[in-house]
Amino acid sequence: MALPPSAQNPVAEQQKVTISNKHGEKLIGLLHDTGSNDIVILCHGFCSTKENDIMVNLAKALEKEGISAFRFDLAGNGESEGSFAYGNYWREADDLRAVIEHFRGASPSRGTSAILGHSKGGNVVLLYASKYQDISTVFNVSGRYDLKRGIEERAGKGFMEKIKQDGFIDVKDGTGSVIYRVTKESLMDRLNTDMHEACLAIKKDCRVFTIHGSADEIIPVEDALEFAKIIPNHNLHIIEGANHCYTSHLTELASVVSNLMKATLKQGKDTP
Repeated sequence: MALPPSAQNPVAEQQKVTISNKHGEKLIGLLHDTGSNDIVILCHGFCSTKENDIMVNLAKALEKEGISAFRFDLAGNGESEGSFAYGNYWREADDLRAVIEHFRGASPSRGTSAILGHSKGGNVVLLYASKYQDISTVFNVSGRYDLKRGIEERAGKGFMEKIKQDGFIDVKDGTGSVIYRVTKESLMDRLNTDMHEACLAIKKDCRVFTIHGSADEIIPVEDALEFAKIIPNHNLHIIEGANHCYTSHLTELASVVSNLMKATLKQGKDTP
C-alpha cells in the first residue's frame, strides 16, 4: 500500500461521485483524489453531512499526505436520497458497504485502506467491520459505546411513555420547529443495536483506532475506554480538552488521524 510519488506535493481533484445503495437510493459524495491506490472513506455523524467541518478537515489533511479520501452523505442526509431516520445504524453500515464495493469495482488497483466515522459514524464503521470483516483499519472518532444512553437528551424525559402513547416524538429546535421525528420503530432500532456484541465480532487482525475528546459533552470519554476493553487490536487516543465536535481542536484531530494513517499504510506496505 504505497503512497504515490506526489505525496510530498499532492494535487487532489475533488470529484462528485454518485453511488446507489441496495435500496436504490443515490448516495452523493466527494472524492479528494490524489491518485493514491488507497482510499479512506469518511462517515459523518447524526444529523450531519459530508460538509461537516470534521469531514472536510480530515479529507484535506489526508489529501496533503497524498492519501485519497471520500466523504459522502449517508441516505436521508445532505444531498443523498432517502428518508432521514433516528436509528438506521445497520442500514448506514450497508450504505458504507455500497461505497466500498463501488470503489473496489471501479479500479482493480485501488481499494479502501481505512474507514473513519465521527460520532454516529464511529458506530457505523465499527458495525461495518463486525459484519463484513473485510477492512483492515477502522477509525472510531467519538463513537458511542452504549446506545441506550443519550436518548433522553434528544427525545426528552419520559420518552418511552410518550412513544407508547403517541407512536412518535417530534424533536424541536429552540424556535419550536421540528428537526426530526423519532418513531417507535427507529427508537427500537437504536435500543436493539448492541455495540458490545458487534465489537466482539471484529476480526483480531483489524486495527481499530478510537479517538475521543476528554471534554466531550455529548458522548463521555468513558465510552472510549469501554471500546478499549473489548476490541482486541485497539489503540486509544484521547485529545485533551476537545469537545464532541473538536471545535477548538480540529487541527490536532487532523494531525492525529493523518499521522496514524501514514504509519498504518507504511506498516501495510512493509508487511510481506
